[in-house]
Amino acid sequence: MSAPNVRVLYIDDEENNLQAFKASFRRQYEIYTAISAAEGLKVLQNIPIQVILADQKMPGTTGVEFFKSITDTYPDPVRILLTGYTDIEALADAINHGDIYRYITKPWNDLELHNSIKNAYDAYKAKIDLRNKVIELEKTNDELNRFIYSISHELRAPLVSAMGIVNLVKMEGLYNSSGEYWGLIETCSNKLDYYIQKTLQYYKNNKIVSENTAVDFHSLIADLIDLHTYSDKETTFTVNVDQKEPFYGDAFRIEVILGNLISNAIKYQKETETNKRVNVNAVVRREAVEITINDNGMGILNEHLEKIFAQFFKSKVNQGSGLGLFIVKEALNKINGKITVSSDQIEGTTFKIIIPNVK
Repeated sequence: MSAPNVRVLYIDDEENNLQAFKASFRRQYEIYTAISAAEGLKVLQNIPIQVILADQKMPGTTGVEFFKSITDTYPDPVRILLTGYTDIEALADAINHGDIYRYITKPWNDLELHNSIKNAYDAYKAKIDLRNKVIELEKTNDELNRFIYSISHELRAPLVSAMGIVNLVKMEGLYNSSGEYWGLIETCSNKLDYYIQKTLQYYKNNKIVSENTAVDFHSLIADLIDLHTYSDKETTFTVNVDQKEPFYGDAFRIEVILGNLISNAIKYQKETETNKRVNVNAVVRREAVEITINDNGMGILNEHLEKIFAQFFKSKVNQGSGLGLFIVKEALNKINGKITVSSDQIEGTTFKIIIPNVK
């Protein structure tokens, strides 16, 4: 099978070998030859070579040394070593470092060498195709993320307007004037807003590079509680922050983690509970911060404890979006944090997180 578009470079200090190789394979491949490693390098600088053959025993540098020297500059061409003697140590070293694809003893057999070149070219194509597919997938993923981010922003504008109208209706005392319709609009708007916020959190968590800054857990936890209890005044919070050490970490992701856990502690309270409470404890040490968030809510079934951090997981009891705890786990992974959970349907749920102090 001929493949004249396959560009092959053969380096050997013996002119007779170069001539013999060119005579044997010039009809099958696009052949380039070089009498030394330096000449071979010049060819590589000017021609996009796909397969390189080099003799092991050459003056000045060996074939293995030449392959190693071009690994970073020309990583794509597939390398075949020709050797007239068996240097097991050199061959093993070259193979272990990924510098050669195959070695062939001299004098070569034309059919064996032809098959080796053909297979080497197939390996070259597979490598390039894989790289192109990875680039294409990365581009598609990036475009998809940008689309999600853009559409989420576009959705929020009319949604905020709708929620504003509902608030005006409440202020004018007309909320109950049309039966349950205004309530349904408000519920659907809040749910849609929640999904949009989680989508944006997921996008930012994947895209934003970690930036470590000073974190004051007194003010951070207080601000998050104020934010999430704005429309829920029934839940009582008890907060205990012990921060005598300065803490440095990814403030954005820490805020996402605590915000989701505090929001869930409020959301999954028992409707019949008259004393809804959440306890937040944070202890900052030189190595890490340990934060515990405990509630007396409806709890999590034991068979669901290992699934709650999976994307879009929803239980029959907890009908959330299935994104909040998934985002928590993803954010913790980004900053090398850990999370554990224990839960009881009578006593409630406790989340414990540990985040390294990168000071």
